[in-house]
Amino acid sequence: MDSDIKILEVTPYFLPVKTRVPLKFGAVVLREVTYAQVKVKAENRKGEVGIGWGAIPLSDFWAFPTKEIAHEIKEKAMVECVRAFCRAVASYKGYAHPVRIFVEVEKDLQKICREVTGKVPGLTQEYPFLAGLVSASCVDAAVHDAFGNANRICTYDGFGKDHMDDLSNYLGPAFKGKYISDVLEKKYKPRVAVFHLVGGLDKLTKAEIDAADVKDGIPVTLDEWIKRDNVFNLKIKLKGTDLKWDLDRTLAVTGISHENSKPGTKLYFSADTNEQCENPDYIIEYLRKLKELDARAFEEILYIEQPTERDLRAHRFDMRKLSAIKPVIIDESLMTLEDFDLANELGWSGIALKTCKCVSMELLMICKAVQKNIVYTLQDLTNPGLSLVHAVGFAARINTLNSSVEVNARQFYPAFSEPEAAVHGRLCEIRDGYAYTDSLKGFGLGYQIEQIPREINK
Repeated sequence: MDSDIKILEVTPYFLPVKTRVPLKFGAVVLREVTYAQVKVKAENRKGEVGIGWGAIPLSDFWAFPTKEIAHEIKEKAMVECVRAFCRAVASYKGYAHPVRIFVEVEKDLQKICREVTGKVPGLTQEYPFLAGLVSASCVDAAVHDAFGNANRICTYDGFGKDHMDDLSNYLGPAFKGKYISDVLEKKYKPRVAVFHLVGGLDKLTKAEIDAADVKDGIPVTLDEWIKRDNVFNLKIKLKGTDLKWDLDRTLAVTGISHENSKPGTKLYFSADTNEQCENPDYIIEYLRKLKELDARAFEEILYIEQPTERDLRAHRFDMRKLSAIKPVIIDESLMTLEDFDLANELGWSGIALKTCKCVSMELLMICKAVQKNIVYTLQDLTNPGLSLVHAVGFAARINTLNSSVEVNARQFYPAFSEPEAAVHGRLCEIRDGYAYTDSLKGFGLGYQIEQIPREINK
């Protein structure tokens, strides 16, 4: 097809980011991260050239959470993997659609992970495939943006029969004659409801503030966030190993949310232990006791996210009993189409998408989810800057559970997004529980990159 692109150049950039307050999830605490932003130059078959951008925080804390290797070593490995995947995409021969390019180059990602393992001093464990996907995701996004810009179209308008082959080439004969465009909105939704993160270290009320807390005019406590931003979707980070603490935390968060929300606001909560539960029985007991203690709080739990550890094949936990109580959403375990099939077999209710797992793969996952009639959510990696703009734009073209997207960079490193907020203010700065998409304009992924005052964009 004339719209197919050839990759001409791939250039990575790396920026340091520090949190304004610590972010605790699972058994780790994040205080700093390296942010990767990638520039891709591509041309279509007609010789028209486009520049594309993609970005992601390289969160080894989530993608490579072992405590046995220092953060600095894991971070070096993620940077090296970004560089290696950039080289792999740059060396792709011929013209193709971005999804085709990703699917073919993704075959080499396991090899790249092994090479990174042997190359980075002190990396005593194999570099995990999930970390490989995170490292590759900024490149994949940049290719999609370049595709749209080269063809002078919105990237999301390039997933139908006029621009790519049908889904049977990726998902098998059951998808003959079907296209990714079938599951996408025809244009950006005007707004997307945001999920607000309540981290394990987050303070809940102003009464808890002390001299050590940051004083920068931005909320520190949950009650302040609710009053300022009117958020009504909240994700509660739990321990997964201390039932009393988890129940007390849930009741405190739900109670404070009701106390500080506008009258008549309907609230929704998700519960996330980040894989810390020994087995699904823990969450079943958590839900049973929560219902006894506070029926309203139980009813307001929209879904449970990834309660057990990420190796699906190690235990093959049957999730049907839990799924019968509340939807249980797979996240860290979901990396490949084969993982999707196994999760479906094991009774998971739905899937958690993340742009950090590569938007090409997530688009294919959505097509499978729609075919299976299961729900999907769009989660965060505390995406700031361009990665935030990309994630909200993606959410506005798909149909997530509760029509929502997780947005929490404004809590943990808002200053980093200031250049993007100069153009996408109503997308970055939540005030009524929604991110607005009116600033997503033009070709590609709608960044308006030339207007964003970040030096590497020039």
